[in-house]
Amino acid sequence: MQAKKMIVAALSAALLAGCASVSQQPVADYRDSFDAVGRLSVNYRKDGNPESLTGKFNWSQTPGRIDVSLSSPMATIAKISITPESATLVQADKAPRVAKDIDTLTAQELGWSLPVSGLKDWLQGYATGADGKRFAASPARNTVTTNDGWRLRFVSWQDENAARPVPKRIDAERNASATADELAIRIVIDPQG
Repeated sequence: MQAKKMIVAALSAALLAGCASVSQQPVADYRDSFDAVGRLSVNYRKDGNPESLTGKFNWSQTPGRIDVSLSSPMATIAKISITPESATLVQADKAPRVAKDIDTLTAQELGWSLPVSGLKDWLQGYATGADGKRFAASPARNTVTTNDGWRLRFVSWQDENAARPVPKRIDAERNASATADELAIRIVIDPQG
């Protein structure tokens, strides 16, 4: 009887360890090229007043280019193209704006800075931590502060039990500093069919 209890205890421990290892698996492998669609909400301050924006996004990334389209339920808010040489922002009824730095360009034109350099990693469940090391999220290890001051929380996953899960919801917050305003972005990535 005692041997039977020990076997049951050992099997239970093995099963629990197996379950824990699945939830500890990092996200799917990083891809240089990928597409994502989803929704986002942004809370920011403009001229000292709280502002918010809710809309949809389309993201297309290849090794030398990122294209982002932001839209509200009524219309396209902006189309953004980023290459290693420049960033271009196109808004309805406005001439295209070109700059070297997309973060500064979106802050000037949209009133908030779209953190494109971070998003290309975040949308896939990766980030560069405050310690400068590569962070790979998992359902069990889902928060990190980045080297540029963003607090990320990978809130939910497309399939939490997958061997290599893919993010579904990401909350990103940045406190106000001498160079940037307070900003909070909630991203929900739709499943790719």
